[in-house]
Amino acid sequence: MGEPTRPSVPEGYEVRDATVGDLPQLGPIEVAAGELFRTVGMDDVAGDEGFPLADLEAARADGRLWVVACDGRAVGYVLALDLPGQAHLEQLSVDPAHGRRGLGAALVERVATWARERGAADLTLSTFRDVAWNRPYYERLGFAVVPEVELSATLREVRAHEAAIGLDVDARVVMRRPLL
Repeated sequence: MGEPTRPSVPEGYEVRDATVGDLPQLGPIEVAAGELFRTVGMDDVAGDEGFPLADLEAARADGRLWVVACDGRAVGYVLALDLPGQAHLEQLSVDPAHGRRGLGAALVERVATWARERGAADLTLSTFRDVAWNRPYYERLGFAVVPEVELSATLREVRAHEAAIGLDVDARVVMRRPLL
């Protein structure tokens, strides 16, 4: 599989490191983006309130949190995890009012750059298998489903954590994008 085309950020938007001032905007972005899950009968997922501010601040301080901003205000964000032996995209949310402009793809590319800088061979994520803006979207960005039998111990821990917080892991897949 060839590397996907690097997305450009539309005029008027910028991808940048998150600032302390961005943090209060990220929960509402995630809630707004999550509302789309109601359209596919996933009200429990839509009801998620997002990451606590303390978790967002920890990710920001660690250099694992980026935003896409319009006129200086965050309208989307991505949070990465630096797991043992694995760079992992944990959360991607774009306010639907700014959707369908390639902003999510630009944020994914920012995480891929961060992962490459750390020498990671690939970038992983876990997402819903049958939701159009999940698995099929990430496939268009160069990710492929990792068969269960090929999951590392670290990725099995990710799945166990998702189950512990109430996600239906049978409806989810782990995906990988090669970076080298």
